[in-house]
Order: sequence, then structure tokens, then C-alpha cells
Amino acid sequence: MATTRKTKKSNPKALQDLFLDGLKDIYYAEKKILKALPKMAKGAESEEASAAFEKHRVETEGQVERLEQIFETMGVAARGKTCPAIDGILEEGSEILEEYAGSPALDAGLVAAAQAVEHYEIARYGTLITWAGLLGMTEAEDLLSATLAEEEATDEALTALGESGINDRAIQETAEAA
Repeated sequence: MATTRKTKKSNPKALQDLFLDGLKDIYYAEKKILKALPKMAKGAESEEASAAFEKHRVETEGQVERLEQIFETMGVAARGKTCPAIDGILEEGSEILEEYAGSPALDAGLVAAAQAVEHYEIARYGTLITWAGLLGMTEAEDLLSATLAEEEATDEALTALGESGINDRAIQETAEAA
């Protein structure tokens, strides 16, 4: 006889509950990211890395506003739910800022840390879009899709930034210093 996980029979959780939890998670994440991006922009060595972080900060403000619209259409207060995953990813970025300050590898590390954030967001938004579609939440699906497109574009821009010389400069400057 197979065993199953016990669930609360009086109030079982539904996909809409999971969707709301996911929204709270990504809302928390976006608010934390908003606080981290200025530090990354300020700490970056190159103007292009600093500009990329600043551009993403402005986009993130719009993404937060979209999430707040979704909460509003659901009749729920926009509140975040602690997300240990994004806390850990952002902590890694902070460690790079501290441990590599003044290092030729700093910008390469910051770009890598930013891409870890983007990949997390892309995964979250993709799931939320699917759930919004299943729940018939067309407006939420459209708003989340707009954000996903921005996240994917930012990931591509970060890849291009690394390939355009940030990674090479980290290697060359390290070799020259040796």
C-alpha cells in the first residue's frame, strides 16, 4: 500500500495559493534586488558594468510596480515572503564585492553574480506565467510575461558584457600583475 503525504482536509491548498506564495516570493526578491543593484553599480570597476547594473535597477522598479498591480487585481496587499534562495544569491554577490574589491576580476565576478540572480528570476517568472495561464489570470500572465522578457534581455546583455571584454580584462590584468 502506497503512503501519501497528509494534507489538511479542512482547508487544502490550491494552485491559486501556490501562485500567491510565488508572487510574494518574487516580490520579496525584487525588493531585495533593488537594494543590491546600487551597491553593485557603485562597486563595479568598469563604466559598462556600472551602467548595466543601473539600467537593471530602473527596470526592476517597473517590475515591482507590475507585481503590485497583480496583487491589487487579486485584492491582496503587496507583501513579500522571505526567500532564502535570493538571500543566498545576493549574499554571494556581496561577498564578491568585498573579497574582490580592487581586483581585476571584480567585474567578472559581479556579472556572474548578477546572472545568478537573473537565472533565478527567469525560473520564477516562467512558473508564475504558467500558473497564471492555468488560473485564467490573463492580465497577470501578460504583466509577468513582460517582466520575463526584460529578465531574459538582461541575462543576454550580461552575457554580452562578459564576452565583450570584462572576462578577458580580468585574465589580462591578472597576468600583467604577476
